[in-house]
Amino acid sequence: MTVEEKVGQLFVVEVYGQDANTVSPQSAARNQALYGVDTPAQVIGKYKPGGVIYFDTGRGADNLRDPRQIATLSNGLQLAATGQRKPIPLLISTDQEGGSLVFRLTAPATAMPGNMALGAGRSAAAAHRSAVVIGTELAAVGINQNYAPVADVNVNPANPVIGIRSIGENPDLAAELVAAQVDGYHAAGVAAVAKHFPGHGDTATDSHFGLPEVTHTREQLEAIDLPPFRAAIARGVDTIMTAHVVLRSVDPSGAPATMSRPILTGLLRDELCYDGLIVTDALDMRGATDTYPPNVAPVEAFKAGADMLVLAPQMDVAYAAVLEAVRSGQISNRRLDESVYRILRLKMRRGLFDNPLVDVELAATVVGAPQHLADAQAITNRTTTLVSNDFGLLPLSREPRNVLVTGWGVTTTRLIGEAITRRGQSVAVVETGLTPTQARIDEVAALAAGKDLVVVSTNNAANVNAATGLPTPSAAAQQAFVAALAATGTPIIVSGMRNPYDISRLPAVSAYLATYGYTAHAIEALGGALFGDINPAGRLPVTIPRSDGSGALYPFGHGLSYDGLAMMM
Repeated sequence: MTVEEKVGQLFVVEVYGQDANTVSPQSAARNQALYGVDTPAQVIGKYKPGGVIYFDTGRGADNLRDPRQIATLSNGLQLAATGQRKPIPLLISTDQEGGSLVFRLTAPATAMPGNMALGAGRSAAAAHRSAVVIGTELAAVGINQNYAPVADVNVNPANPVIGIRSIGENPDLAAELVAAQVDGYHAAGVAAVAKHFPGHGDTATDSHFGLPEVTHTREQLEAIDLPPFRAAIARGVDTIMTAHVVLRSVDPSGAPATMSRPILTGLLRDELCYDGLIVTDALDMRGATDTYPPNVAPVEAFKAGADMLVLAPQMDVAYAAVLEAVRSGQISNRRLDESVYRILRLKMRRGLFDNPLVDVELAATVVGAPQHLADAQAITNRTTTLVSNDFGLLPLSREPRNVLVTGWGVTTTRLIGEAITRRGQSVAVVETGLTPTQARIDEVAALAAGKDLVVVSTNNAANVNAATGLPTPSAAAQQAFVAALAATGTPIIVSGMRNPYDISRLPAVSAYLATYGYTAHAIEALGGALFGDINPAGRLPVTIPRSDGSGALYPFGHGLSYDGLAMMM
């Protein structure tokens, strides 16, 4: 390989468009702006990158529509890569974590539960099966690397970016389920990626928008953050992704972990004895770009110990900067070869040199297969947590009643309403948004006063501003909304649809459940739990603190069932 080809292998790029060779006005404009070429295949031809990452329309890449289209795109990109002077297949990646927050493939792809739901279910077998299903569907469409599982231990209820993406606050539970997921992805033939090293679970800043600092001592790091990564390494995880976080107990310089040699080489390589692939978190995130210009970030990350550079802004600048660093001796040829070797080794282990192409028609039968959907529902049914049922309202009888379903989420409230309607109830659905106005609160509270029951969905109603300690506007509005509903005297059931902490800042209600997500499977499980079709089995994977900071409102492991007993771990 030439030096230019080796440097190309270090980069993971995004491409715009649904087909490798089709020139469409919108995608061509984006590819031209980023790379100076029209099509995804031309991007591969220009840079000869080691990897591509797929995104949905949310980022504008529009790579992911249906199984046949995705498989065809993957095949086209692989043909472009293997048609070069050196035929080297691509690592094709995406973020399919499961759950409701970070996923790229939508229906008909199977929506497996997210990490915190798996943490509530407490089953390593379920975590393994979930990863097998996700991995099998990704492999079918030519995605051979998944940026999952999240290995962060979420010990900060105010964490704005991890939350339900984490298994929970217990390092041992996180380690067990992370290891199970690594095994599951590998069993499906997909490279697993444990993220975000050395741990993003105790931050109050989202590294997409700033540079967080983890203030853990070295002892806390060992006890809290590292166990899931150690477990992943023990299971032979293919890849570990870095975090844009400052960790002064390991690197007093204040450099983000992505650019920190003491963290990536000293801690991860030397102390944890990890010899797999290290990839950066996206280099276009503010946690990287606020400190490091486009010509500096990729060079510093590589010098720190990263092997692959994900989404470097200004690709021409980034590529030229790394190439010049090699030519000038700032990066040695030996160091370059070490990373290229790891990249090629992973591609070989995953069988990409033998056959990087997939069967387009088979993909349509694998993605969303009936057994996968059944597994998703069965696993999700074991995750719903009944946190409070102080007045014994649940489970509901099938006696007909007039029910108001309200709160956050147009699709969420509609699906909750449909689940309750199927169980013989007369249901009105009134969605209020994330931040209901006072007028809307008054309107819906008046409607609730004439109902037999109200079911309310909340989304991060316990959120606080990290700087002030006060509720965020959306949280304050949701708290006021639930208080107004409770004041009507109508029985109120609240379902916390995202982080489970909402109950800590709500008034007393008849019952509170945590679903850790709002997939269709999670909402069907909620409906079953409300009426006793499912006996709630989930247990809190985090502590719900009191709002005044005086201790635990509900401890880790708490969960009620309909035998009247609290299940404690």
